[in-house]
Amino acid sequence: MVSLSHFLVMLISTCFFLFFLHKWRRSHSPKPRTRLPPSPPKFPLIGNLHQLSSVPHRSLQSLSLRYGPLMLLHFGEVPVLIASSAEAAREIMKNQDLIFSNRPQLSIASRLFYNNRDVSFAPYGEYWRQIRSICVLHLLSNKRVQSYRGVREEETSLMVDKIRRVALGKKYGLGSDFKEAFAEFGVLLGILPLWEYIPWLRWMRRFDGLDKRADRAATKMDGFLETVIQEHRVRERREGDGGELDFVDILLDFQRENGSRTPVEDETIKAIVLDMFAAGTDTTYTALEWAMTELIRNPEIMKTLQNEVREVAGNKDEIDEQDLEKMSYLKAVMKESLRLHPPVPLLVPRELTQDTTVLGYDIASRTRVMTNVWAISRDPSLWKYPEEFRPERFLGMDIDFRGLHFELTPFGAGRRGCPGITFAVAVDELALAKLVHKFNFRLPNGAKMEELNVSESNGITIHKKCPLLVVATSHVF
Repeated sequence: MVSLSHFLVMLISTCFFLFFLHKWRRSHSPKPRTRLPPSPPKFPLIGNLHQLSSVPHRSLQSLSLRYGPLMLLHFGEVPVLIASSAEAAREIMKNQDLIFSNRPQLSIASRLFYNNRDVSFAPYGEYWRQIRSICVLHLLSNKRVQSYRGVREEETSLMVDKIRRVALGKKYGLGSDFKEAFAEFGVLLGILPLWEYIPWLRWMRRFDGLDKRADRAATKMDGFLETVIQEHRVRERREGDGGELDFVDILLDFQRENGSRTPVEDETIKAIVLDMFAAGTDTTYTALEWAMTELIRNPEIMKTLQNEVREVAGNKDEIDEQDLEKMSYLKAVMKESLRLHPPVPLLVPRELTQDTTVLGYDIASRTRVMTNVWAISRDPSLWKYPEEFRPERFLGMDIDFRGLHFELTPFGAGRRGCPGITFAVAVDELALAKLVHKFNFRLPNGAKMEELNVSESNGITIHKKCPLLVVATSHVF
Protein backbone atom coordinates (compact mmCIF):
# COMPACT_ATOMS: atom_id res chain seq x y z
CA MET A 1 0.00 0.00 0.00
CA VAL A 2 1.44 3.37 -1.02
CA SER A 3 1.52 6.03 1.67
CA LEU A 4 -0.12 9.40 1.06
CA SER A 5 3.21 11.24 1.23
CA HIS A 6 4.79 8.87 -1.27
CA PHE A 7 1.82 9.30 -3.59
CA LEU A 8 2.15 13.09 -3.44
CA VAL A 9 5.86 12.90 -4.24
CA MET A 10 5.13 10.68 -7.25
CA LEU A 11 2.34 13.00 -8.39
CA ILE A 12 4.50 16.12 -8.13
CA SER A 13 7.42 14.39 -9.85
CA THR A 14 5.15 13.26 -12.67
CA CYS A 15 3.77 16.79 -13.08
CA PHE A 16 7.29 18.25 -13.28
CA PHE A 17 8.32 15.57 -15.76
CA LEU A 18 5.32 16.25 -17.99
CA PHE A 19 5.88 20.02 -17.76
CA PHE A 20 9.54 19.81 -18.80
CA LEU A 21 8.70 17.25 -21.50
CA HIS A 22 6.12 19.68 -22.91
CA LYS A 23 8.64 22.56 -22.85
CA TRP A 24 11.30 20.39 -24.50
CA ARG A 25 8.95 19.26 -27.26
CA ARG A 26 7.88 22.86 -27.92
CA SER A 27 11.48 24.07 -28.10
CA HIS A 28 12.49 21.25 -30.45
CA SER A 29 9.36 21.08 -32.59
CA PRO A 30 9.39 22.86 -35.95
CA LYS A 31 8.26 26.47 -35.48
CA PRO A 32 5.76 27.98 -37.90
CA ARG A 33 7.69 29.99 -40.43
CA THR A 34 6.92 33.67 -40.68
CA ARG A 35 7.42 35.10 -44.13
CA LEU A 36 7.91 38.84 -43.85
CA PRO A 37 7.91 41.27 -46.78
CA PRO A 38 11.33 42.41 -48.04
CA SER A 39 12.95 45.13 -45.95
CA PRO A 40 15.78 47.55 -46.68
CA PRO A 41 18.66 47.41 -44.16
CA LYS A 42 17.90 49.53 -41.12
CA PHE A 43 19.85 51.29 -38.39
CA PRO A 44 19.35 50.59 -34.68
CA LEU A 45 16.78 52.83 -32.99
CA ILE A 46 15.79 54.90 -36.04
CA GLY A 47 15.06 51.96 -38.35
CA ASN A 48 14.55 53.23 -41.91
CA LEU A 49 13.74 56.85 -41.10
CA HIS A 50 17.06 57.96 -42.56
CA GLN A 51 15.93 56.68 -45.97
CA LEU A 52 13.00 59.11 -46.22
CA SER A 53 13.55 62.35 -48.12
CA SER A 54 11.58 65.58 -47.83
CA VAL A 55 9.24 64.09 -50.46
CA PRO A 56 8.63 60.62 -48.97
CA HIS A 57 6.51 59.28 -51.85
CA ARG A 58 9.52 59.59 -54.16
CA SER A 59 12.05 57.99 -51.81
CA LEU A 60 9.60 55.18 -51.04
CA GLN A 61 9.09 54.59 -54.76
CA SER A 62 12.87 54.31 -55.22
CA LEU A 63 13.05 51.76 -52.41
CA SER A 64 10.15 49.77 -53.88
CA LEU A 65 11.99 49.47 -57.19
CA ARG A 66 14.77 47.67 -55.29
CA TYR A 67 12.81 45.68 -52.71
CA GLY A 68 9.46 45.10 -54.32
CA PRO A 69 5.90 46.52 -54.36
CA LEU A 70 5.24 45.36 -50.79
CA MET A 71 7.92 46.37 -48.29
CA LEU A 72 8.18 46.29 -44.51
CA LEU A 73 10.00 49.30 -43.11
CA HIS A 74 10.52 50.44 -39.54
CA PHE A 75 10.05 54.06 -38.59
CA GLY A 76 11.83 53.90 -35.26
CA GLU A 77 9.96 51.19 -33.37
CA VAL A 78 6.88 51.31 -35.62
CA PRO A 79 6.56 48.65 -38.35
CA VAL A 80 5.22 50.23 -41.55
CA LEU A 81 3.96 48.30 -44.57
CA ILE A 82 4.46 50.18 -47.85
CA ALA A 83 2.17 49.17 -50.73
CA SER A 84 3.33 50.34 -54.17
CA SER A 85 1.35 48.18 -56.58
CA ALA A 86 -2.27 48.04 -57.69
CA GLU A 87 -2.45 44.41 -56.54
CA ALA A 88 -1.29 45.29 -53.02
CA ALA A 89 -3.64 48.30 -52.92
CA ARG A 90 -6.56 46.05 -53.88
CA GLU A 91 -5.75 43.69 -51.01
CA ILE A 92 -5.61 46.55 -48.51
CA MET A 93 -8.52 48.69 -49.69
CA LYS A 94 -10.90 46.02 -51.00
CA ASN A 95 -10.21 42.35 -50.28
CA GLN A 96 -9.19 42.93 -46.65
CA ASP A 97 -10.62 46.42 -46.24
CA LEU A 98 -12.25 45.74 -42.86
CA ILE A 99 -9.11 44.71 -40.98
CA PHE A 100 -7.14 47.54 -42.60
CA SER A 101 -9.73 50.20 -41.68
CA ASN A 102 -8.26 51.53 -38.45
CA ARG A 103 -6.21 54.73 -38.19
CA PRO A 104 -2.99 55.04 -36.18
CA GLN A 105 -3.24 57.64 -33.43
CA LEU A 106 -1.00 60.50 -34.52
CA SER A 107 -0.36 63.17 -31.92
CA ILE A 108 -0.29 66.15 -34.29
CA ALA A 109 -3.49 65.10 -36.07
CA SER A 110 -5.12 64.60 -32.68
CA ARG A 111 -4.24 68.18 -31.67
CA LEU A 112 -5.53 69.60 -34.94
CA PHE A 113 -8.77 67.63 -35.24
CA TYR A 114 -10.24 67.83 -31.74
CA ASN A 115 -8.78 64.54 -30.53
CA ASN A 116 -9.52 62.88 -33.88
CA ARG A 117 -13.26 63.54 -33.91
CA ASP A 118 -13.29 64.04 -37.67
CA VAL A 119 -13.97 61.46 -40.38
CA SER A 120 -10.43 61.17 -41.77
CA PHE A 121 -8.46 60.47 -38.58
CA ALA A 122 -11.06 58.97 -36.22
CA PRO A 123 -10.23 55.38 -35.19
CA TYR A 124 -12.40 52.69 -36.74
CA GLY A 125 -15.40 51.96 -34.56
CA GLU A 126 -18.97 52.98 -33.76
CA TYR A 127 -18.24 56.72 -33.49
CA TRP A 128 -16.52 56.76 -36.90
CA ARG A 129 -19.35 54.74 -38.49
CA GLN A 130 -21.95 57.20 -37.19
CA ILE A 131 -20.23 60.39 -38.31
CA ARG A 132 -19.24 58.95 -41.68
CA SER A 133 -22.86 57.92 -42.23
CA ILE A 134 -23.97 61.45 -41.37
CA CYS A 135 -21.47 62.92 -43.85
CA VAL A 136 -22.37 60.50 -46.65
CA LEU A 137 -26.16 60.68 -46.23
CA HIS A 138 -26.65 64.30 -45.20
CA LEU A 139 -23.68 66.27 -46.56
CA LEU A 140 -22.19 64.48 -49.57
CA SER A 141 -24.97 62.45 -51.18
CA ASN A 142 -25.48 62.94 -54.94
CA LYS A 143 -28.68 64.85 -54.24
CA ARG A 144 -26.94 67.17 -51.77
CA VAL A 145 -23.96 67.71 -54.09
CA GLN A 146 -26.34 68.64 -56.91
CA SER A 147 -28.15 71.06 -54.61
CA TYR A 148 -24.93 73.09 -54.38
CA ARG A 149 -24.61 73.35 -58.14
CA GLY A 150 -25.63 77.00 -58.14
CA VAL A 151 -23.02 77.84 -55.50
CA ARG A 152 -20.26 76.10 -57.47
CA GLU A 153 -21.22 77.90 -60.66
CA GLU A 154 -21.36 81.25 -58.87
CA GLU A 155 -18.02 80.81 -57.11
CA THR A 156 -16.17 79.66 -60.21
CA SER A 157 -17.60 82.66 -62.08
CA LEU A 158 -16.29 84.89 -59.29
CA MET A 159 -12.88 83.29 -59.78
CA VAL A 160 -12.99 84.24 -63.45
CA ASP A 161 -14.07 87.78 -62.57
CA LYS A 162 -11.23 88.03 -60.05
CA ILE A 163 -8.69 87.17 -62.73
CA ARG A 164 -10.24 89.78 -65.04
CA ARG A 165 -10.18 92.47 -62.32
CA VAL A 166 -6.97 91.60 -60.52
CA ALA A 167 -5.46 94.97 -61.41
CA LEU A 168 -8.08 96.69 -59.23
CA GLY A 169 -6.55 95.11 -56.15
CA LYS A 170 -9.88 93.82 -54.84
CA LYS A 171 -9.47 91.09 -52.19
CA TYR A 172 -11.61 87.99 -52.03
CA GLY A 173 -12.02 85.13 -49.61
CA LEU A 174 -10.86 84.71 -46.03
CA GLY A 175 -8.20 86.70 -44.22
CA SER A 176 -4.50 86.04 -44.55
CA ASP A 177 -4.27 84.71 -40.96
CA PHE A 178 -6.80 82.00 -41.77
CA LYS A 179 -5.04 81.09 -45.01
CA GLU A 180 -1.68 80.85 -43.24
CA ALA A 181 -3.16 78.71 -40.48
CA PHE A 182 -4.79 76.45 -43.03
CA ALA A 183 -1.56 76.09 -45.00
CA GLU A 184 0.22 75.27 -41.74
CA PHE A 185 -2.33 72.50 -41.16
CA GLY A 186 -1.25 70.69 -44.30
CA VAL A 187 2.43 71.06 -43.50
CA LEU A 188 2.03 69.80 -39.92
CA LEU A 189 0.03 66.75 -41.00
CA GLY A 190 2.86 65.75 -43.34
CA ILE A 191 5.60 65.92 -40.68
CA LEU A 192 7.02 62.68 -39.26
CA PRO A 193 8.44 63.72 -35.86
CA LEU A 194 11.11 61.38 -34.53
CA TRP A 195 9.49 61.21 -31.08
CA GLU A 196 6.34 59.77 -32.64
CA TYR A 197 8.29 56.65 -33.56
CA ILE A 198 11.11 56.52 -31.00
CA PRO A 199 9.63 56.65 -27.47
CA TRP A 200 12.86 57.54 -25.67
CA LEU A 201 13.09 60.71 -27.77
CA ARG A 202 9.77 62.10 -26.53
CA TRP A 203 11.64 64.65 -24.47
CA MET A 204 12.32 66.40 -27.79
CA ARG A 205 8.67 67.50 -27.90
CA ARG A 206 9.52 70.20 -25.39
CA PHE A 207 12.07 71.78 -27.68
CA ASP A 208 11.19 71.16 -31.35
CA GLY A 209 8.23 73.55 -31.35
CA LEU A 210 5.83 71.22 -33.18
CA ASP A 211 3.27 71.15 -30.37
CA LYS A 212 3.29 74.95 -30.18
CA ARG A 213 2.88 75.24 -33.95
CA ALA A 214 0.00 72.77 -33.90
CA ASP A 215 -1.67 74.55 -30.99
CA ARG A 216 -1.36 77.95 -32.70
CA ALA A 217 -2.88 76.67 -35.94
CA ALA A 218 -5.62 74.80 -34.05
CA THR A 219 -6.48 77.88 -31.97
CA LYS A 220 -6.82 80.08 -35.06
CA MET A 221 -8.99 77.54 -36.81
CA ASP A 222 -11.10 76.97 -33.71
CA GLY A 223 -11.76 80.69 -33.33
CA PHE A 224 -12.98 80.88 -36.92
CA LEU A 225 -15.12 77.75 -36.62
CA GLU A 226 -16.65 78.87 -33.32
CA THR A 227 -17.69 82.15 -34.95
CA VAL A 228 -19.26 80.28 -37.87
CA ILE A 229 -21.27 77.99 -35.57
CA GLN A 230 -22.54 80.84 -33.38
CA GLU A 231 -23.53 82.92 -36.41
CA HIS A 232 -25.51 79.99 -37.76
CA ARG A 233 -27.25 79.55 -34.42
CA VAL A 234 -28.39 83.13 -34.01
CA ARG A 235 -29.27 84.06 -37.56
CA GLU A 236 -32.79 83.77 -38.88
CA ARG A 237 -33.63 80.34 -40.25
CA ARG A 238 -33.75 80.17 -44.04
CA GLU A 239 -35.97 77.13 -44.45
CA GLY A 240 -38.97 79.14 -45.54
CA ASP A 241 -37.32 81.34 -48.15
CA GLY A 242 -36.22 78.64 -50.57
CA GLY A 243 -32.52 78.95 -49.71
CA GLU A 244 -30.35 75.85 -49.51
CA LEU A 245 -28.93 74.81 -46.16
CA ASP A 246 -25.16 74.67 -45.93
CA PHE A 247 -23.06 72.02 -44.13
CA VAL A 248 -23.17 73.79 -40.77
CA ASP A 249 -26.96 74.27 -40.97
CA ILE A 250 -27.40 70.56 -41.67
CA LEU A 251 -25.15 69.44 -38.81
CA LEU A 252 -26.79 71.84 -36.34
CA ASP A 253 -30.23 70.60 -37.42
CA PHE A 254 -29.08 67.03 -36.92
CA GLN A 255 -27.71 67.92 -33.49
CA ARG A 256 -30.92 69.66 -32.45
CA GLU A 257 -33.26 66.92 -33.71
CA ASN A 258 -31.35 64.00 -32.20
CA GLY A 259 -30.25 65.50 -28.88
CA SER A 260 -28.27 63.14 -26.67
CA ARG A 261 -28.71 60.24 -29.13
CA THR A 262 -26.16 61.68 -31.56
CA PRO A 263 -22.37 62.02 -31.33
CA VAL A 264 -22.65 65.39 -33.09
CA GLU A 265 -21.47 67.82 -30.44
CA ASP A 266 -20.03 71.25 -31.26
CA GLU A 267 -16.48 69.90 -31.43
CA THR A 268 -17.67 67.16 -33.79
CA ILE A 269 -19.20 69.80 -36.05
CA LYS A 270 -15.94 71.75 -36.03
CA ALA A 271 -13.91 68.63 -36.80
CA ILE A 272 -16.20 67.62 -39.69
CA VAL A 273 -16.25 71.13 -41.17
CA LEU A 274 -12.47 71.22 -40.85
CA ASP A 275 -12.34 67.94 -42.77
CA MET A 276 -14.51 69.49 -45.46
CA PHE A 277 -12.18 72.49 -45.68
CA ALA A 278 -9.13 70.24 -45.96
CA ALA A 279 -10.68 67.86 -48.49
CA GLY A 280 -12.84 70.41 -50.29
CA THR A 281 -10.43 73.32 -50.67
CA ASP A 282 -6.80 72.34 -50.17
CA THR A 283 -6.81 69.17 -52.27
CA THR A 284 -9.18 70.75 -54.82
CA TYR A 285 -6.92 73.77 -55.19
CA THR A 286 -3.75 71.69 -55.58
CA ALA A 287 -5.42 69.40 -58.15
CA LEU A 288 -6.43 72.44 -60.19
CA GLU A 289 -2.97 74.01 -59.93
CA TRP A 290 -1.24 70.84 -61.15
CA ALA A 291 -3.73 70.48 -64.02
CA MET A 292 -3.03 74.06 -65.15
CA THR A 293 0.71 73.47 -64.76
CA GLU A 294 0.61 70.45 -67.06
CA LEU A 295 -1.50 72.33 -69.61
CA ILE A 296 0.98 75.22 -69.64
CA ARG A 297 3.81 72.72 -70.17
CA ASN A 298 1.90 71.06 -73.01
CA PRO A 299 0.47 73.82 -75.24
CA GLU A 300 -0.90 71.40 -77.84
CA ILE A 301 -2.98 69.67 -75.17
CA MET A 302 -4.11 73.08 -73.88
CA LYS A 303 -5.24 74.00 -77.39
CA THR A 304 -7.16 70.75 -77.83
CA LEU A 305 -8.92 71.29 -74.51
CA GLN A 306 -9.78 74.92 -75.29
CA ASN A 307 -11.22 73.91 -78.65
CA GLU A 308 -13.46 71.31 -77.02
CA VAL A 309 -14.67 73.60 -74.24
CA ARG A 310 -15.34 76.54 -76.55
CA GLU A 311 -17.11 74.35 -79.08
CA VAL A 312 -19.42 72.91 -76.41
CA ALA A 313 -20.06 76.37 -74.96
CA GLY A 314 -20.97 77.77 -78.38
CA ASN A 315 -22.48 81.22 -78.03
CA LYS A 316 -23.11 80.87 -74.29
CA ASP A 317 -21.33 83.41 -72.13
CA GLU A 318 -21.10 81.05 -69.14
CA ILE A 319 -20.45 77.31 -68.87
CA ASP A 320 -22.65 75.33 -66.49
CA GLU A 321 -22.33 71.82 -65.10
CA GLN A 322 -24.61 70.31 -67.73
CA ASP A 323 -22.01 71.24 -70.34
CA LEU A 324 -19.36 69.16 -68.57
CA GLU A 325 -20.99 65.88 -69.60
CA LYS A 326 -20.20 66.70 -73.23
CA MET A 327 -16.52 67.40 -72.51
CA SER A 328 -14.81 64.01 -72.70
CA TYR A 329 -11.36 65.51 -73.25
CA LEU A 330 -11.74 67.75 -70.18
CA LYS A 331 -12.49 64.68 -68.07
CA ALA A 332 -9.47 62.90 -69.57
CA VAL A 333 -7.27 65.89 -68.68
CA MET A 334 -8.44 65.81 -65.05
CA LYS A 335 -7.86 62.06 -64.80
CA GLU A 336 -4.39 62.33 -66.27
CA SER A 337 -3.49 65.20 -63.95
CA LEU A 338 -4.70 63.23 -60.91
CA ARG A 339 -2.71 60.23 -62.13
CA LEU A 340 0.53 62.20 -62.28
CA HIS A 341 -0.20 64.40 -59.25
CA PRO A 342 -2.48 62.74 -56.67
CA PRO A 343 -3.07 65.44 -54.02
CA VAL A 344 -2.26 63.07 -51.13
CA PRO A 345 0.33 60.72 -52.68
CA LEU A 346 0.67 58.40 -49.66
CA LEU A 347 -3.01 58.56 -48.68
CA VAL A 348 -3.78 58.79 -44.96
CA PRO A 349 -2.09 55.89 -43.06
CA ARG A 350 -4.10 52.87 -41.99
CA GLU A 351 -3.44 50.43 -39.16
CA LEU A 352 -3.96 46.67 -39.15
CA THR A 353 -6.37 45.35 -36.49
CA GLN A 354 -5.30 41.68 -36.64
CA ASP A 355 -2.62 39.42 -38.08
CA THR A 356 -3.10 38.65 -41.75
CA THR A 357 -1.39 37.62 -44.97
CA VAL A 358 -0.94 39.94 -47.93
CA LEU A 359 0.37 38.62 -51.25
CA GLY A 360 1.87 35.65 -49.42
CA TYR A 361 3.59 37.72 -46.71
CA ASP A 362 2.71 37.61 -43.01
CA ILE A 363 1.76 40.99 -41.55
CA ALA A 364 1.34 41.50 -37.79
CA SER A 365 -1.49 43.32 -36.06
CA ARG A 366 -0.89 47.04 -35.32
CA THR A 367 1.37 47.39 -38.36
CA ARG A 368 0.97 50.83 -39.93
CA VAL A 369 0.11 50.84 -43.64
CA MET A 370 0.92 53.44 -46.30
CA THR A 371 -0.33 53.11 -49.86
CA ASN A 372 1.87 54.98 -52.34
CA VAL A 373 -0.72 55.88 -54.97
CA TRP A 374 1.82 58.23 -56.56
CA ALA A 375 4.11 55.26 -57.30
CA ILE A 376 1.21 53.08 -58.50
CA SER A 377 0.01 55.71 -60.95
CA ARG A 378 3.52 55.86 -62.46
CA ASP A 379 4.04 52.10 -62.64
CA PRO A 380 5.32 51.26 -66.15
CA SER A 381 3.68 47.84 -65.97
CA LEU A 382 0.30 49.61 -65.75
CA TRP A 383 0.83 52.75 -67.85
CA LYS A 384 2.58 53.41 -71.14
CA TYR A 385 4.87 56.43 -70.95
CA PRO A 386 4.03 56.84 -67.26
CA GLU A 387 6.04 60.05 -66.75
CA GLU A 388 4.37 61.88 -69.64
CA PHE A 389 1.17 63.92 -69.57
CA ARG A 390 -1.06 62.15 -72.11
CA PRO A 391 -4.80 62.67 -71.50
CA GLU A 392 -5.60 60.70 -74.66
CA ARG A 393 -4.84 57.50 -72.74
CA PHE A 394 -8.20 57.89 -70.97
CA LEU A 395 -10.34 58.44 -74.07
CA GLY A 396 -12.44 55.33 -74.55
CA MET A 397 -10.98 53.80 -71.37
CA ASP A 398 -13.30 52.90 -68.50
CA ILE A 399 -10.71 53.40 -65.73
CA ASP A 400 -12.03 55.89 -63.17
CA PHE A 401 -10.77 57.27 -59.87
CA ARG A 402 -13.78 56.45 -57.67
CA GLY A 403 -12.22 53.49 -55.89
CA LEU A 404 -13.01 50.63 -58.29
CA HIS A 405 -9.79 50.63 -60.32
CA PHE A 406 -6.70 50.32 -58.17
CA GLU A 407 -4.39 51.57 -60.90
CA LEU A 408 -5.84 55.01 -60.15
CA THR A 409 -6.98 55.77 -56.60
CA PRO A 410 -6.02 59.38 -55.79
CA PHE A 411 -8.98 59.57 -53.39
CA GLY A 412 -8.39 56.17 -51.78
CA ALA A 413 -10.97 53.39 -51.78
CA GLY A 414 -13.03 51.20 -49.48
CA ARG A 415 -14.35 52.25 -46.08
CA ARG A 416 -11.62 54.83 -45.68
CA GLY A 417 -11.91 56.26 -49.18
CA CYS A 418 -12.75 59.95 -49.50
CA PRO A 419 -16.55 60.38 -49.27
CA GLY A 420 -16.38 63.72 -51.11
CA ILE A 421 -15.16 62.54 -54.52
CA THR A 422 -18.29 63.68 -56.36
CA PHE A 423 -18.09 67.15 -54.81
CA ALA A 424 -14.36 67.58 -55.48
CA VAL A 425 -14.52 66.44 -59.09
CA ALA A 426 -17.49 68.71 -59.84
CA VAL A 427 -15.59 71.76 -58.54
CA ASP A 428 -12.33 70.97 -60.36
CA GLU A 429 -13.91 70.16 -63.72
CA LEU A 430 -16.10 73.27 -63.68
CA ALA A 431 -13.26 75.57 -62.59
CA LEU A 432 -10.88 74.20 -65.22
CA ALA A 433 -13.51 74.46 -67.96
CA LYS A 434 -14.25 78.10 -67.12
CA LEU A 435 -10.58 79.04 -67.01
CA VAL A 436 -9.69 77.62 -70.42
CA HIS A 437 -12.97 78.90 -71.89
CA LYS A 438 -12.39 82.55 -70.94
CA PHE A 439 -8.60 82.93 -71.08
CA ASN A 440 -5.43 82.20 -72.96
CA PHE A 441 -2.32 81.72 -70.83
CA ARG A 442 1.40 82.25 -71.11
CA LEU A 443 4.34 82.37 -68.72
CA PRO A 444 5.48 85.84 -67.59
CA ASN A 445 8.58 87.68 -68.82
CA GLY A 446 8.95 85.53 -71.89
CA ALA A 447 9.83 82.41 -69.87
CA LYS A 448 9.79 79.11 -71.73
CA MET A 449 7.66 76.19 -70.66
CA GLU A 450 10.81 74.12 -70.09
CA GLU A 451 11.77 76.59 -67.35
CA LEU A 452 8.57 76.05 -65.38
CA ASN A 453 9.42 74.86 -61.85
CA VAL A 454 7.56 71.66 -61.03
CA SER A 455 9.24 70.79 -57.72
CA GLU A 456 6.98 69.72 -54.86
CA SER A 457 6.34 71.14 -51.41
CA ASN A 458 6.28 69.29 -48.09
CA GLY A 459 3.05 68.30 -46.37
CA ILE A 460 0.30 65.71 -46.48
CA THR A 461 -1.05 67.47 -49.59
CA ILE A 462 1.58 68.01 -52.27
CA HIS A 463 1.45 71.51 -53.76
CA LYS A 464 3.86 73.02 -56.21
CA LYS A 465 6.80 74.33 -54.25
CA CYS A 466 6.65 77.55 -56.27
CA PRO A 467 3.09 78.73 -56.99
CA LEU A 468 2.08 78.75 -60.62
CA LEU A 469 2.36 82.29 -62.07
CA VAL A 470 0.91 82.91 -65.52
CA VAL A 471 -0.33 85.83 -67.57
CA ALA A 472 -4.00 85.43 -68.46
CA THR A 473 -5.50 87.33 -71.39
CA SER A 474 -9.20 87.31 -72.17
CA HIS A 475 -10.09 85.24 -75.19
CA VAL A 476 -11.82 87.15 -77.99
CA PHE A 477 -14.77 85.19 -79.26
